[in-house]
Amino acid sequence: MTQKNTFIESLKRYHFEFKHLTVLFVGLIVFQLILSFVHKASLRDFVENTQEWFQKHSAEKFANLSSTTLELLLETTRLTASANDVDRRRVIQFFDIILNQQVLQQNVEEICLLVTDGSKIYAIDDGHVLYSFLYTRRLEQPDASQRHKEAIKLYKSIRSELESTEQIVNLLSNKQTYHIFVPFVPNGEFIGALYMRNTADVSFIQREIVSNYEETSIIYSALFLLGLLAMYYISSYTVKERDEAQSMLLEEHERSIKQKIDHDKEALFTKRIYHTHHKAEKVMGFIKDDLRKLSNENINEIKYRVTRYSNFISRVIYDMKWYDPPIQTIRNHAFKTNINEVVHFIIENLFNRTARKSSSFNIKLDLDNNVPVVHINEFVIWEIIEPLIQNCIDHGGDQNLTITIRTKHKPEEKTSLLTIDDNGPGIASELIERHESGIKKLFLENVTTKPGTQSSGYGCYIAYEISKQRCGWDIDVENLDEGGCRFTIRIPQ
Repeated sequence: MTQKNTFIESLKRYHFEFKHLTVLFVGLIVFQLILSFVHKASLRDFVENTQEWFQKHSAEKFANLSSTTLELLLETTRLTASANDVDRRRVIQFFDIILNQQVLQQNVEEICLLVTDGSKIYAIDDGHVLYSFLYTRRLEQPDASQRHKEAIKLYKSIRSELESTEQIVNLLSNKQTYHIFVPFVPNGEFIGALYMRNTADVSFIQREIVSNYEETSIIYSALFLLGLLAMYYISSYTVKERDEAQSMLLEEHERSIKQKIDHDKEALFTKRIYHTHHKAEKVMGFIKDDLRKLSNENINEIKYRVTRYSNFISRVIYDMKWYDPPIQTIRNHAFKTNINEVVHFIIENLFNRTARKSSSFNIKLDLDNNVPVVHINEFVIWEIIEPLIQNCIDHGGDQNLTITIRTKHKPEEKTSLLTIDDNGPGIASELIERHESGIKKLFLENVTTKPGTQSSGYGCYIAYEISKQRCGWDIDVENLDEGGCRFTIRIPQ
């Protein structure tokens, strides 16, 4: 029972489509035609072999019967050369009947008696000549050798075999003409052979058999075709209903996927806004602090800083409009952003202001001035870099944390690199492993590097999504041999 259920379950995995049924239908028709052709050819060969055997047997039997009749006639008459005319005419008439009447039979084309007189072979097809030869050993009339040249030629080739074995010799030519030589041995003395050429034509029997088979084959094929058509119609109707159900299921599945995508986008949008909301609060605090410190000496410096802060706040407010902003607001040739300048501003006017208050970390810059500008909105770059630096601060510990930020241009590879290193304890090895989707687990949603916290861990996830999906940059993370970790952003030119 278990094996039966397993077999049924294995069949359920295969789904037959309309095209599969079409191929099956055409294949069955072709196989039926091939079977019909092979069967017809086999039947024809059988009929031909049977015909050949029948023709040979019938022809030999008929020739042997004629020869035996002549021999019996000679043995029963016992005439001499001085016999009266009545007896002589009666015997001659019998000879004529045997020699000439046989030609009137169906399929018999030629008959004669081949005898030898010394080294010469004569063909006799007349009763007078035969009577004269048998009773007087003389040929009173010209022999018929000219009319039986082919028979004499064949007889010469088999004469020794025929005389030594005294067996019927049957030669076949043109696949249906039999040349039959029956030893003529009256009174036990071999004096020649009775030759008969028999062309038996029984092709009408073959035609009748093949015709009957073709009729039967047509009826069978028609019934077979009707059965296939019925099966094809029922199967096609069933498959059509199944396809319609599958189509409806796929449409429902497509709607479900679209709803999930929209939900994921909205969730990401909400998390991104929630994440940047805290940054905006910090920036607003910096703006207030700068305004309180405003004086004639630092007005230009504070003006520059407050302007950049305000632009960031404007970007945050702009992002609140929709969860999928237009691509031209992220990547555009109108943007000519200097990555070094953005990094320097974030470090000096965001993280160092916090560090001066806490003195818990130190950030070093090693920026390559050859790094070309990129056509990305600077505040989008801000949203990528700031969470990664913040991650280094959060998991780097409380004492002697040093963060090194480098930029490097590689013109031979048409690529720029931005790396963020720290000398902290590094990232847990399980977070460096790749998920089944191919993404390192640190960049997945709801993954955090903060020990003993219930934080949702959106920083690295948002940085990865923005850099990979919106900017087309590659981002990676690894632990360093000497301790700490490194984020690497590969920026194509």
